[in-house]
Amino acid sequence: MILNRLRSWLFSQRPPPDVVLLSRSGCHLCDEARRLLEQLQLEFEFAFQVLNVDADAELVRKYGDKVPVVLLADQPRMWGKINPAWLRRLISKSCPRRRQPKT
Repeated sequence: MILNRLRSWLFSQRPPPDVVLLSRSGCHLCDEARRLLEQLQLEFEFAFQVLNVDADAELVRKYGDKVPVVLLADQPRMWGKINPAWLRRLISKSCPRRRQPKT
């Protein structure tokens, strides 16, 4: 019982991970991935930023043909057509849930 409380406290104290979406203009899959991340922000506490892959030669070399790419803790976790269920599972394992206001 105490161990479960300790685990819960430790989990709640971790800062939200940084999520980065590598994107490019005119990419409909990138737009879809951004909408999915925005929806997940309503349920989980995390911040994400969108980077244009074409603005950096190194990003083009590494990820140019894979966009959109979701990076979590600087690691590529998903790319191409993003599966909403898998993205939700990935975020839920790393990010705390938002507290719902009491009504």
